[in-house]
Amino acid sequence: MLEIRPSCELCEKPLPPESEEALICTYECTFCKHCVDTVLENVCPNCGGGFCPRPIRPKHSHRPGVGLAHQPASTQVVKTKFSEETIREFSQLLKAIPPAKR
Repeated sequence: MLEIRPSCELCEKPLPPESEEALICTYECTFCKHCVDTVLENVCPNCGGGFCPRPIRPKHSHRPGVGLAHQPASTQVVKTKFSEETIREFSQLLKAIPPAKR
């Protein structure tokens, strides 16, 4: 089950569970659309993969035991360990390669 991390790992912009601005990689590294487009250039600084929109967990339980009321989003903030300069250098190496071929 997705953690649904609360904020961008680079700029710390809040990304609540219903945010359409949240993008994730296959390891669930979470960044805002602005950072993915302008700094990361669709290259995860942790794994080198690409990003896709984070699914939105329903607020209401449409089936018993599911939804945010039963499986709440994470409150633990995760911050990337890489500097913006290091991220830009890493992205330059991989951005021209489609994520499926990295």
